[in-house]
Amino acid sequence: MSMPSIVHRLEFKVLPYGMKSLKLLHISDLHLTPKKKGLLSFIYTWGDLHPDLIISTGDHIAHKDAISPLLEALRPLSHVPGFFVFGSNDYFAPTLKNPLRYLFPITSGVARGRKLPTKILESGLQSLGWKLLHDEIVKIIIKGVRVELRGTNDAHLGFDSYEKSRGLRSSSDLNIGVTHAPYHRVLEAFTLDGVDLILAGHTHGGQIRIPWWNGSRALTTNCDLPKWRARGFTSVPGQAPLHVSAGLGSSPLHPPRFLNPPSVTLIDIVDLSQGITSL
Repeated sequence: MSMPSIVHRLEFKVLPYGMKSLKLLHISDLHLTPKKKGLLSFIYTWGDLHPDLIISTGDHIAHKDAISPLLEALRPLSHVPGFFVFGSNDYFAPTLKNPLRYLFPITSGVARGRKLPTKILESGLQSLGWKLLHDEIVKIIIKGVRVELRGTNDAHLGFDSYEKSRGLRSSSDLNIGVTHAPYHRVLEAFTLDGVDLILAGHTHGGQIRIPWWNGSRALTTNCDLPKWRARGFTSVPGQAPLHVSAGLGSSPLHPPRFLNPPSVTLIDIVDLSQGITSL
């Protein structure tokens, strides 16, 4: 029996004093197949969270026939501003590989299965009013808050080309960097351009975690991100704060998750009079 999906709550203080707060729904790594009825039912509940902004950090599908049910489940959220990037499994279906390879350092690259209809997925998400952020800088005003977003294509496949949209942040109230796989080169590029927050996925929170002092520990991130940063909000000196979604699914060829329930995160973006609190 699969684990039930959960909603994590997080507060992030960054907005100028007195500004209205924003609810940002961060979703990632659905790896949806037509058989995942429970996941589709969970997606239908997201409207009850009343987000002001939705950001997806990729790996939406794992099967070509999952696109239509995904779009149908997301349709009730089409009135909410949404932005997305793609991961490797938005381009290529999963393929069998030795799971032990995940325990060794990875610089980039992935074994590729058959091609998926990425353009159909892209057009479908855009039909919801969502915006693809690959090598783009987009500005939008939400509840009076000036939001600037920039994103990259998938770094795990080596598709990222951030230099195309490089540039210091504007006078926005909130600047967000969006990528699928949180490789060091992407995090550093976002940081140099002054983003307030970086959102990523890809790691599945380590997918398989082991019991550890006061919690659990990831065995891998499947990229060059340190394992202790495999999920949730983390910060290191000299780098923009990072939120890595543990994601909602996994490859149907490597499905188990342990000590690591599938999840989405609702981030309350608040003004500087408040604090950062994991709920």
